[in-house]
Amino acid sequence: MGKLKGMVPFITEDEINEMVIDLARQIERDYENKDLVLICPLKGSVLFCSDLMRKINLPLVVDFVYLTSPKGESVRILKDISTNVFQKDVLIVEEIIDAGRTLSFLRERIAASYPASLKICTLLDKPARRELPIQPDYTGRTIDDRYLIGYGLDSEEIGRNYKDIYNFAQ
Repeated sequence: MGKLKGMVPFITEDEINEMVIDLARQIERDYENKDLVLICPLKGSVLFCSDLMRKINLPLVVDFVYLTSPKGESVRILKDISTNVFQKDVLIVEEIIDAGRTLSFLRERIAASYPASLKICTLLDKPARRELPIQPDYTGRTIDDRYLIGYGLDSEEIGRNYKDIYNFAQ
């Protein structure tokens, strides 16, 4: 598969798989006998959410939300969830937490529906870029400030399908 120029391997497919399995085991322990709803923000989180939900050995429901937050503009909803999350245990599944603006908006919006619990699971956490005080409850790996593509992460929509994650020097 042709890769973009300037890409350096950062996290391999095998390392990603290990992180996903570890996260799934933690989630299974915490959500046994609960009504678990996974919320997958489109588009970047699709691969991670898909892999994670297949490794969680519990009954669960998955729903999708599509938000956009162009630089300098407020967050807009392009597709909202359709699942009733009232008194359900909700887990937002993000591929990466960066500034946290969109995720904070989503968390507040879901909290307004009175779920039984509301937590955040992220494959990658990049706290150096945080603009709002938001912390994940489950983290695959905390990383420094770097530009990444692959496994859902993109550069102008290119690279989401790569099996590995690459550091992309722009």
